[in-house]
Amino acid sequence: MPDHLATTHQADRLREAAGKHLLLHFGQHASLRNGQGMFLPDRADGVYVYDATGTRYIDGLSALFCAQLGYSYGPEFAKTAEQQLNRLPFSTLWNTAHPAAIELAERLAALAPNGINRVFFTSGGSESVESAWKLARMYHVAQGQPQRTKAIARRTAYHGLTMGALALTGIPALKEPFGAPAFEVTHAPNTNRYRTTDTDTDEDAFTRRLLAETEAAVLEAGPESVAMLIAEPVQNSGGCLTPPAGYWAGLRAMADKYGFLLVADEVITGFGRIGEYFAVAKYGAIPDMITTAKGLTSSYATLGAVLVSDNVSAPFFNDGVTLLHGLTFAGHPVAAATALTNLDIFERDGVLDNVRGLTGHLHKRLAELTDLSIVGDVRGDGFFWALELVAGADGRRFTPERQDELVKQFLPARMRGLGLLARADDRGDPVVQIAPPLISTRDELDHIVDLLGQALADADRYFLHAR
Repeated sequence: MPDHLATTHQADRLREAAGKHLLLHFGQHASLRNGQGMFLPDRADGVYVYDATGTRYIDGLSALFCAQLGYSYGPEFAKTAEQQLNRLPFSTLWNTAHPAAIELAERLAALAPNGINRVFFTSGGSESVESAWKLARMYHVAQGQPQRTKAIARRTAYHGLTMGALALTGIPALKEPFGAPAFEVTHAPNTNRYRTTDTDTDEDAFTRRLLAETEAAVLEAGPESVAMLIAEPVQNSGGCLTPPAGYWAGLRAMADKYGFLLVADEVITGFGRIGEYFAVAKYGAIPDMITTAKGLTSSYATLGAVLVSDNVSAPFFNDGVTLLHGLTFAGHPVAAATALTNLDIFERDGVLDNVRGLTGHLHKRLAELTDLSIVGDVRGDGFFWALELVAGADGRRFTPERQDELVKQFLPARMRGLGLLARADDRGDPVVQIAPPLISTRDELDHIVDLLGQALADADRYFLHAR
């Protein structure tokens, strides 16, 4: 395929072929017959994506929270891939190992919180979450506690769509078509403080209530039957829900009290999104396992991993024990080599410093949008932010019909029409999210916020002030 599809005719032909032959992930296919209306990215550079007709968009979402480095490092990654393909194009990790995976595991252990020194590779985020569940189960069986067959997760949280990860996901609409979950999960409250009661305006009180309600979920499930609790340091679904002070330390203490494992799902928050390699360390706790993917390679290759504490991995080294889990392409040599180059670039180009240095400015610019009646709340951290949308300055909710029109029709079309790639989402209350590439400059962040502001001002006029 050429570097640039120059004509509308060529773009139309591709859209028509896609309409006939592709099943799109989360695609509403009735609206995509013959490919009409389908976004068709063709090339990218820096923080910009160009569609098949040459129209330029600024990527305010890092594709899907994963293009940490944007799109200009292709030649460097191509050199890495070529070298690895010429040396060892493929090997599994089924009771064997190859140098790229070994070197990457060593590198990740050096970056991880203290006591987390083992790595189980996967091919992506859902696989990482599902692998963490299986590792937790095998750990407890080895400890003589096979009755620990349940998990605790949080409401509205998304942890993936494979059957095990789906069991943990706290969004009923995603689960209902597929029958009973793979295992029993009790869902506890998430950390959305926007619509809390008056007594929760105090940070300590909010933390205490969340932990009390989470402990109640553990007691409801039966503490002796709980294998693990999984949570994102900043929860994506529901709109970049940050934890209050002391929350993660409280989860760590609760896990220790009742004997279950604490898992930090960092598929989105890991590798710089919050300004740290692993965001959970910023919030004051060391988990037993960390699930990762996305930013591990900045999406230049497909790779995930579960980082595992020494305590959890210890039983797998007992005589006669086999770790009963594996994936053919997990830790693929080219993907592992890509991840090593990704980490080199992070260090060389000061990627974490860029996020830390610009987080305050990005927050300040986004906070300006609360002048719009349609914006009820701004929340997030690092380069990961959400604006909750409301039907009036008093925080009224939209009717289901108007919310559907806002989130699924108006905002996606308006943002794209302005040249902005961002996300409108309604898995909880309606939000619009941005997660810029971590190499974004101050001017590029300002451009993203300016375009988002235009889209929201148009929505404000149309939904709240039109006569």
